[in-house]
Amino acid sequence: MPDEKKHNTTKELPAELRPYDRCLMYGAEQLTDAELLAAILQTGSRGLNSLETAELILRSCREKGGLCGLYRMTVQEFCEIPGIGTAKAARLCCIGELSRRMAASAASRTRRFCRPSDIADYYMERLRQQEQEYVWCLMLDTKNSFLGERMISMGTVNASLVSPREIFFSALSCRAVSIALVHNHPSGDPQPSSEDILLTRRVQQAGELLGIHLLDHVVIGEGCFTSILEYME
Repeated sequence: MPDEKKHNTTKELPAELRPYDRCLMYGAEQLTDAELLAAILQTGSRGLNSLETAELILRSCREKGGLCGLYRMTVQEFCEIPGIGTAKAARLCCIGELSRRMAASAASRTRRFCRPSDIADYYMERLRQQEQEYVWCLMLDTKNSFLGERMISMGTVNASLVSPREIFFSALSCRAVSIALVHNHPSGDPQPSSEDILLTRRVQQAGELLGIHLLDHVVIGEGCFTSILEYME
C-alpha cells in the first residue's frame, strides 16, 4: 500500500479539509480549536501546513492553561515555536488580547463591584501570572457597575510615577462616581508595599477633593489578593 501523501501546504489539502474553506462551508462553530487558529494563520511554516502549525502552537500553550494560554504568551515566547516569526507572533498576541477584551466586555455589562473580592475575581486570571506589575483603574457608576477601565502603568508600582491626574482624567471622562485600583505582584505575594500604601493614600485624598470615591486598591497575587484599604485599617 503506498504511503499516504504528506501535504506540506494548506493549499494541497482537499477543500473539505482546509480550515478556511471549512469555515465558509460549515460555519466557524464547527471548527476545532486548531482549525480556527489555522484559518486565521492561513499559512504554515518550515514544512508544516497551517493546521500542523496551529496544533504546534496549541501544544505550546498547554503549560499556560490550555487555550487560555494564548493570551498569556508573549511575542518572544511565540517566536520560540519552530517556524513562528515576529509577524505571526504579533498576530497571535492580538488574537489573544482581542478575545480577552471581548470576554471581559461581555462579563462586565451586568457585573457589580461592591467588595474587594469582586475586583479580585475580575482581574485574577488576567494578572496573576504576569511577569511585571500592571496598574489598572476600574471606573464605576452609582450602582458600582462597570463603566470602563484603563491601564495606568506597567512596571514597578511607584507612587511618584503613577499620576492621580491621569487616573482622574480617565474617571471624569467616563463620568465615574467611584474607582478602584488593582495591580499585581509577580512574586505571587499580595502583601502591600510601602509604595502601594502611599499611592493608595494619594489617590484617596485626590478623590475626596474631586468627589470620586476610591472603592479600594486590590493587590493580586498567585490565586490570592489583599485589599489595601482593609490592610490600612
